[in-house]
Amino acid sequence: MSRRLLTRLGLGMATLICVYVVTFLLVISAPGNPFEGAERNMPPEVVRALKARYSMDSELKYFFQFLWGAIRLDFGPSFQYHDWTCSQIIADALPVSAALGFLAVGLAVLVGVPVGVLSAVKPNGWFDVTSLGFVLLGISLPTFVTGSALLIVFAVWLKVAPVGGWGRIAHLPLPALTLSLPFAAYVARLTRAGMLDVLGSEFIRTALAKGLAPRTVVWKHAFKVAFLPVLSFLGPAAAQAMTGSFVVEKVFSIPGMGQHFVNGALNLNRGLVMSTVLAYATILIVFNIVVDILYTFVDPRIKEAT
Repeated sequence: MSRRLLTRLGLGMATLICVYVVTFLLVISAPGNPFEGAERNMPPEVVRALKARYSMDSELKYFFQFLWGAIRLDFGPSFQYHDWTCSQIIADALPVSAALGFLAVGLAVLVGVPVGVLSAVKPNGWFDVTSLGFVLLGISLPTFVTGSALLIVFAVWLKVAPVGGWGRIAHLPLPALTLSLPFAAYVARLTRAGMLDVLGSEFIRTALAKGLAPRTVVWKHAFKVAFLPVLSFLGPAAAQAMTGSFVVEKVFSIPGMGQHFVNGALNLNRGLVMSTVLAYATILIVFNIVVDILYTFVDPRIKEAT
């Protein structure tokens, strides 16, 4: 178990370095710099001095300087937000996106798992066909469509929810529901496919032949095995939901990481873009490692192999 964990940590660090290199190359390839723009008309001498001040006059020097700062969780200054560093921006925005993401993933599991199990228990029935239609709809519709529709119905017509913003419990349901719909659809589909595969296994038929209650066989024996694909999906899904959906945060005016990433890209803020990407990649790697650890508790065969 410990060797498997150390191997995953080593691969995670290598992946994080590769993400940083690719992100750095893409960022420096973008034309312009944060000191030049429509609202800033600085003399060339001032621009050169600022580049030298922040080591942007040498790409190689800036590469290692930002990397060393990232190791110390110091991502440098933010040129768009005065008196704020990139680390402070991420520390302020990450809890917002994390709260929204955890709620969205929780809703996805609470809705998707029962729907998938009930659909697999009675395949091709009316509930199965209806749920497959909703799953297809949830996967196909983009979040800006579902988010706008929910705003129109619940905020404009019914006036039971605020139009946007953050800070009160009333601000949570609509964006969380919007963000959870695609995840719930995938969870339901994966659960249904896994349950259909497991319910046809010999050990399920043996358990039923021994007189076990069908509910016990479904939830205690079949579901434990069928949940493995869902568990694999929840790792990257939780990381994606935690870091926030750019569209959902924009539609509901939520001050999460998505809005800061978009603003950083539009304003050529290299530090803010790279720090946001590194934060997202780190969360994704950590959640995948957590999923690998949880596998050993769900499936004893993996524990025996390690």
